[in-house]
Amino acid sequence: MDRQTLSERIEVLAGLMSESNRIVLFTGAGISTDSGLPDFRGPDGVWTRRDKGLPPKDEDRDWSQASPNISHNAIVELQSMGKLHFLVSQNIDNLHLASGIKFEKLAELHGNMTRSRCKRCEETYPKNEAPDRCSCGGSLKSSVVGFGDSMPTRDLNDSFACAESCDLMIVLGSSLVVTPAATVPQVAHSAGAKLVIVNQGETPLDRFADLRFDESIVEVFPPAVDQLKILVSNRGIQ
Repeated sequence: MDRQTLSERIEVLAGLMSESNRIVLFTGAGISTDSGLPDFRGPDGVWTRRDKGLPPKDEDRDWSQASPNISHNAIVELQSMGKLHFLVSQNIDNLHLASGIKFEKLAELHGNMTRSRCKRCEETYPKNEAPDRCSCGGSLKSSVVGFGDSMPTRDLNDSFACAESCDLMIVLGSSLVVTPAATVPQVAHSAGAKLVIVNQGETPLDRFADLRFDESIVEVFPPAVDQLKILVSNRGIQ
């Protein structure tokens, strides 16, 4: 049995990030719970409460008022250090872009509630700046992917391409059961990348993980990035 303490496992994660050249992150609803938004299959998630016969919590909450939390900001720090190759997200809450993630480094597989998407070419526009029609002539609709809708082809292809070429895949706050998005970390693992999973609740890929955290993301990822900064700084001094 693995008896490493949380701090020891965080050190291992920082070391993995330090040694990696192509880090891809995969985020689910769990990363936004510290911003006051619900997850779905966590201990108090939407589907967990439904299965227990309980009503959703804060179902009238205005998602547009949510702000990025320290875990979102830690990903931006990873980007600033030049260590973030790509970010794949299942979230529609716009918090990654709001935190400062570069548009070209982000694939939002389920869309974004603040953006519209062209039905023809898949170009997206901020809803408050969207033209009547796309520059290609196509009509626009909400970019949020509904049940039964296809995921955006370009974002999905970019996600799988980056997963196949990464050397470290870190999952933050996803139960990894909603496909095809959830197969992105599987592709990375199959291609030889190290796999780290941070999620409160089991996932189908737990048995493949090189490092597994059941703790909250805020307990794990921001401290790991802080340690990474120290490692990188010390390397520069040597």
